[in-house]
Amino acid sequence: MLKFPYGLSNFENLITEGYYYVDRTDKIPLLENAGEQLLFLRPRRFGKSLLLSMLENYYDLAKADQFEKWFGHLKIGQNPTPKHNQYFVMKWDFSKVDPQGSVSEIKQALYDHLNSRIADCAQRYASWFTQEVKISANPSSSFDSLLSAISLVSRRLYLLIDEYDNFANEVLMSSQQPRQAHYETLLMGEGALKTVFKWVKAASAGQGLDKVFITGVSPVVLSDLTSGYNVAENIYLLREFNDLCGFREEEVKVILQQLVQECQLPETQVEEALSLMRSFYNGYSFTRDGTSLVYNPTLALYFFKRWQSDCQAPEELLDDNLAIDRNRLRYLSQLPAGRALIEQVAADSQPLLMNRLNSRFGLMEMLNPSPDQATLASLMYYLGILTLAGRGELNELQLRIPNLVIRQLYVERLYEMCWPAATESSSPAVAAKAFYTQGHLQPLCEWLEQRFKVFDNRDYRYSDELSVKMAFLLTLFNDRLYIMDSEACLDRRYADLSLIVRPDLRQLPIYDHLLEFKFVRIGKKENLTGEQVKEMSREELQALPVVQEKLAQARTQLAVYRQSLLALYGAKLRLQTHAVVAVGFERLVWERQEF
Repeated sequence: MLKFPYGLSNFENLITEGYYYVDRTDKIPLLENAGEQLLFLRPRRFGKSLLLSMLENYYDLAKADQFEKWFGHLKIGQNPTPKHNQYFVMKWDFSKVDPQGSVSEIKQALYDHLNSRIADCAQRYASWFTQEVKISANPSSSFDSLLSAISLVSRRLYLLIDEYDNFANEVLMSSQQPRQAHYETLLMGEGALKTVFKWVKAASAGQGLDKVFITGVSPVVLSDLTSGYNVAENIYLLREFNDLCGFREEEVKVILQQLVQECQLPETQVEEALSLMRSFYNGYSFTRDGTSLVYNPTLALYFFKRWQSDCQAPEELLDDNLAIDRNRLRYLSQLPAGRALIEQVAADSQPLLMNRLNSRFGLMEMLNPSPDQATLASLMYYLGILTLAGRGELNELQLRIPNLVIRQLYVERLYEMCWPAATESSSPAVAAKAFYTQGHLQPLCEWLEQRFKVFDNRDYRYSDELSVKMAFLLTLFNDRLYIMDSEACLDRRYADLSLIVRPDLRQLPIYDHLLEFKFVRIGKKENLTGEQVKEMSREELQALPVVQEKLAQARTQLAVYRQSLLALYGAKLRLQTHAVVAVGFERLVWERQEF
């Protein structure tokens, strides 16, 4: 029976206790050739700590006698590099630095962590040293003492820094005030964190530090360090390291096949489960061409463990360990121009294109009253709430939401912003249930009509249908029941909104739905006023020639999309199509077809 290392980042324990391991040790020679000081960025919960733990055990000279046991059966064990088990290894983990409190308290927490790690390194390698390592109150002196001891022997130091930006990002994104002043004090001028990286830079210039490998989420902190540490080589967009962390689909499929066999289920369950995981967990690309996709490993392991336990997919596909990213999205929505970008991305109305992915931007760029869209979009990419999706017509980079668990975070945040009071009401849930189970739009439309004032007179960059679609998307999104897609591509046409029942839940009494939205402007041209529209009955509105024209257009489009969906899903589809016409932002008219 497979053992899944969900939440486990200790390579030694993973190997010795027989956990499942996706072998990436064949990347070690590539890493050695990439440079001496490397920066590798990935979103949270993407396996960076396990990667560092693997490197730590591979290079640690104190663990040479364990090499065959831990690496002999892995790819690198068949052809190890000459540098294996040749280094003193020290690891700093900045996720363990408490970001709370005053600047002096944060600085002390950082210094305490560094001193602890230096002391641990000195103790582990004491038998190799001919000179005592002295630990003082200032970790700079402790670090110098360690390097002095190293300089007297033939070995050199390999420094691993995990989550280099974690505690600084926590300070920046927390509600603690004045957070900007805290951040600047730590990184600007002679700030504590900037000083630490100056030590590292100096130590690598012939003082005994041979290699540095740094992981983090974004380059923001490194950009603000400026000359404090400008020697790292960025490898996070190189094609050969796209899957350094993350699972490939063929690896996911092999595991699903074993799990389905263990549960004695039909083989058809493999493709069903794979389809579900592909929609919710796949879609991340860390190369500029956007062609090579990987699964979030934490989410994949979460799915595997739940399936192994229950022989079925988990009901909640968003793991709570990823739900913390809500805070990141909330922070971004509060930045200048952040909300508009989040709305644009969530609606999928037009591709998000940019000339380049910013790799050097700091705090000031993010807080600029008129921030560059590329800066915000780049930060969203680094946080994992956007991913690379290929190229535009003029070779621009295209970005998109990677999968449905991330889309859920967008929807939740936009819902909070648009209808904060509605989060305590049961009305939208009741209206949505009536739609899922019976296709009834009246309760939902009546509820939305009362809240359209949120969208009225807004400066939308695209069509008014976008505003209407966004309202339905926010209210109907439910990943516990549906695979929901905005602007789904169906035979090179784009359907406004589709709700396809999750493959593992087709036994439930709910329908598949396809919605097409149209908008009728109120004004002199249509000889309509807002007050007139509000007073008209639904039947009178529907009889208006302009509304009939819009309904006919939607009907034609839905007929085409329906054929595409039937060809894709076959007889299992229980499809209802819905044409919805908004008359201004006052009223909604709709019609339904059931097949």
